[in-house]
Amino acid sequence: MTRRQTLVTLAATAAAALLLPAPALAQGFPSKPVRLIVPFAPGGTTDIIARIVAPAMTAALGQQVVVENKAGGGGSIGALEMIKATPDGHVLGMATVSTTAANPAINTKIGYDPLTDFVPVINIAATPNVIAVHPSFPAKDYKTFLEVLKKNPGRHSYASSGTGGIGHLQTELFKSLAGVFMAHIPYRGAGPALNDTVAGQVPIIFDNLPSALPFIKDGRLVPLVVAAPNRLAVLPGLPTFKEVGLEPVNRMAYYGVLAPKGTPKDVVDKVHAAVTKALADPAVRKRIEDTGSLIVGNTPAQFAEQIKAEFGVYKGVVAKQGLKLD
Repeated sequence: MTRRQTLVTLAATAAAALLLPAPALAQGFPSKPVRLIVPFAPGGTTDIIARIVAPAMTAALGQQVVVENKAGGGGSIGALEMIKATPDGHVLGMATVSTTAANPAINTKIGYDPLTDFVPVINIAATPNVIAVHPSFPAKDYKTFLEVLKKNPGRHSYASSGTGGIGHLQTELFKSLAGVFMAHIPYRGAGPALNDTVAGQVPIIFDNLPSALPFIKDGRLVPLVVAAPNRLAVLPGLPTFKEVGLEPVNRMAYYGVLAPKGTPKDVVDKVHAAVTKALADPAVRKRIEDTGSLIVGNTPAQFAEQIKAEFGVYKGVVAKQGLKLD
């Protein structure tokens, strides 16, 4: 081989190495700040959990984890931005039932497949959901609430984080099993929906407990029933859906971390380790548990199974209720 041929061969080899998705490149992760996309407006539970965990992730990764709110489309706008990012771990997304199960179940043109276009990293926390009403509503307990709805079909409305969100489809699941009807008022996130319910613009909301709890404690919302395995220490007098005979509605929300499809396993492992370390911090755990949430911290495989199960449940709700996008 001539000297020129040798140089050409070496140059070609070097160029090919640069093009390979080499695991060695992932070892440098993170090399810059990490964006953690929250697919809803500020003030909702997804935002609350993300902002509790992000500083501890920053400490564990050695790079700033920046929370960004990208609201709209029941969470789909933020989810789409995340999955279209370069799969190197520097853009992550908060996983919710809305973005990975409920919304894809109702919107067949959403633009992504929740079972193949994400890499589940970890489920941070399981969160109870609560039906709450404005204090002016003519019911202060679940039994009376049900009576009011049955006597006045279609008269009352409920707020949700958006069409296809968990608040929407879990309420539809409740309606189908309880035999009641309420009109749906969708918002661009749980925060705005909650604000209007607290203000009395909409009388009813099925919201995640962490975002609703401060208003419940202040007496600005009245809780009626909660989706949780057992009664909660923070609201011991509140019955669960199982207690009122609607156990299928007893589904807790999840809040975890996703990466775009194609993210290298060692990058996923680093993010998983960072979140796991964050959840081992007593201060972080306390802040999450004080919202009424339960720490999970499972494996990527376990989280993937949870997503698959919830997607199946809400596809069933959509089919039974004949739901379509507004």
